[in-house]
Amino acid sequence: MLLRFRVGNHRSILEPVELSMIAVDEERTAARAFDGLSERVLTVAGIYGPNASGKSNVLEAMAWLSMAVGLSLQAWDDHIPREAHRFGKGPTSPSEFDLDIEVDGVRYAYRLEVDDSNVLYESLDSYPEGRRRNLFTRHKNEIDFRRGLGGTRGMRDLLTPTTLALSAGRRVGDTDLRSVGRAVARIRVLGLRRRRFRRAGAGIHPFDSTMRLLFEAVETDQLGLFGAAEERADVTRPGHVLDLLRFADPGINDFVISEEESGRLGGPRRYLGLVHRGEGEPVTFDLEDESAGTQTWFRLIGPAFAALRFGQILLLDEIDASLHPRLSSRLIEIFQDAQTNTRGAQLIFTSHDTSLLNSLNRDEVWLTEKAPDFTTRLIGLAEFGGERVRKSLNLERAYLQGRFGAIPEVDQVAVRRALGIDSQPRDG
Repeated sequence: MLLRFRVGNHRSILEPVELSMIAVDEERTAARAFDGLSERVLTVAGIYGPNASGKSNVLEAMAWLSMAVGLSLQAWDDHIPREAHRFGKGPTSPSEFDLDIEVDGVRYAYRLEVDDSNVLYESLDSYPEGRRRNLFTRHKNEIDFRRGLGGTRGMRDLLTPTTLALSAGRRVGDTDLRSVGRAVARIRVLGLRRRRFRRAGAGIHPFDSTMRLLFEAVETDQLGLFGAAEERADVTRPGHVLDLLRFADPGINDFVISEEESGRLGGPRRYLGLVHRGEGEPVTFDLEDESAGTQTWFRLIGPAFAALRFGQILLLDEIDASLHPRLSSRLIEIFQDAQTNTRGAQLIFTSHDTSLLNSLNRDEVWLTEKAPDFTTRLIGLAEFGGERVRKSLNLERAYLQGRFGAIPEVDQVAVRRALGIDSQPRDG
């Protein structure tokens, strides 16, 4: 589970900002307790703010770190594809990433500092039984390992100025390094539009993850997401996926799978159709003929199931895009509920939908603002003092009233001017 993430000098973020998943209101059932951790941890965080305030960039920074751990060993040669802030000192200053994460009951702290062509600093600490233990520390090409750590010779052989030690450790390192590297590299990303964060591989359909749940009955001990406790069963059964789809469109009654010869690839290609039953004969629609909301919900089901099943972090940009607030709220509840989220999966999302604030506690809400120098600031709602964020406060109403900032301000005069409308009254 993610405990804390800090980033500096990435896109609109210049000075470091920090997102914490440590619970402030610890008595809530949504705040999870773990052996070896003194704090309780949240499974949901929502980031709000005006357009162009940097909401997505917070998620992109975390996605970038995940990509770096997963790909630097095999894909980075003489250049590190970082995205430093483009103004002021950004292009000439290092980019910094700090991550505190819980893996298999142990807390780890990973630190990374890079410029365009070098890993400048990198370290990994573990905290078994609460005591710090440094696993490795790296300054450019010099690296020191903890005595007795396995796989160090193989890691040294794989290191280059642009290769992360954690990437090498994920391949040949000690158990600790493999576990942490795998957890970071497997952060799931949805909604970020830039090509680097899309799934690799030509021809992969965006619906494939959910389709596999319908095509194959995968055995799992994960509890069902809906219904009474005694009715919960294997969520990867096709029937449960259909139950979820009916939240988006109650008219969906069944699904059919057809196969066609693929020609160039040689094997059969499977197609999914959703069956709608009206007053007459049932009618089958291709998934691409369904509404945008149904398609978006279908696309979410597979990655959400995978995150819940394996206890992964799911980053979701614009959770409200094409979705009814009821569906977005239901997805949040799934991750908050310990009965449907048994392995500590986490959902971190951005949104403009203020109605979702009614599904969030004050320590689950984060706000972005663009500073006068056009850089991003990030602040937790729970950091506001006094009565403004008491636990009984209606967060949606208070946010819309501007009590926390982080809302767009519209200059009506500027709008009229942009539309070519004369703002001065005409003489009669």
